[in-house]
Amino acid sequence: MSRANYELHERLDRLATASADRDVLVTLAVPPDQSIGEARRPVETDYAEATQGDRPVPDRLAEALADVRDRLTEYEEIPEGGLVLYAGIVDDDLATATFDDLPVVIDEGTYEHASEFDLEPLADVTGPDATYGLLVVERDGAALGRLNGDGVDPIETFDGDVPGKSSAGGQSPERFERDRERHKRDFFDEIAERARLEFVEGESIDGLLLGGTTGIVEEFRDAATLDHRLADDLIGAFAVEYATEQGLRRLAEHGEEAIDERDRTDVREPLEAFFSGIRGDEGEGPVASGREEVDDALAYDAVETLLLSTALEGPQLQELGDRALEQGGETVVVPDDFADGERFLEAFDGVGALLRFPID
Repeated sequence: MSRANYELHERLDRLATASADRDVLVTLAVPPDQSIGEARRPVETDYAEATQGDRPVPDRLAEALADVRDRLTEYEEIPEGGLVLYAGIVDDDLATATFDDLPVVIDEGTYEHASEFDLEPLADVTGPDATYGLLVVERDGAALGRLNGDGVDPIETFDGDVPGKSSAGGQSPERFERDRERHKRDFFDEIAERARLEFVEGESIDGLLLGGTTGIVEEFRDAATLDHRLADDLIGAFAVEYATEQGLRRLAEHGEEAIDERDRTDVREPLEAFFSGIRGDEGEGPVASGREEVDDALAYDAVETLLLSTALEGPQLQELGDRALEQGGETVVVPDDFADGERFLEAFDGVGALLRFPID
């Protein structure tokens, strides 16, 4: 995950967990075709009522509305992608968030005060969840599905006409076995074609999980004409007994660790280079470790790759990442939920860098 995406997710996660015992958390989403005056009007009305009206309104709402009013005065017009503001008292502190540089356009306006913030206006900002294809293969059956942020979505299950292992009368065992193998290959090719239509020609996927009993999975991988794009995206094969909806769910459970491991692939190489540099291994380039050394390296425009732990606060990620970007460096955000990521956090406070040149 990039630094920018991580920070955005982190901000949204904080808003999503905020709550109040009354309707005092304010959400204002303004599409770009609205004027600042139109955006201010309902806020001003509620603020006037909260501070001067006859019906009692909690002071916490008035404080949140005042904050939104103040921030709206900073804009002469609505930004190109729209504007989303949040404000409310959470755990006795004023929590605020501004989104005014959006990668997608806010289509509809929203204004409300409730016991939770309304994150629906930003539902498309972080992009769609990753989607993985699920394929369970049996000797005479198969199941296709998808795994995304909402869970497992079964697509279809279907049967083949592969004969059992026992030959019917009137046919030699050798011929029966040849016919059986031919039926099996034909069925495997049918499965591969349905997977191609669904996962290549249809909605694309970010990876494929394959399930089945060990022998059948190996036979399928050897004999089926699986589209090369699906073969390249294969994350792993896992033991699953039944080509059913239950089997798809079991495959998703087995594949979660493999998906997490694959997602760390882009992190492992620079992190290993960092640890090698710390050890002083021959052939490795210079590194900086800890906030102070990385600050110095950034001051000298020496940072090639900045490494930051997900355990850091959003502002730290933002400030350090922006400095690296200004000098043409890249930022890698290191999860702290695996051994090397945890070690990076504990030993170096989650801050490190691969350098273009050594600094004294």
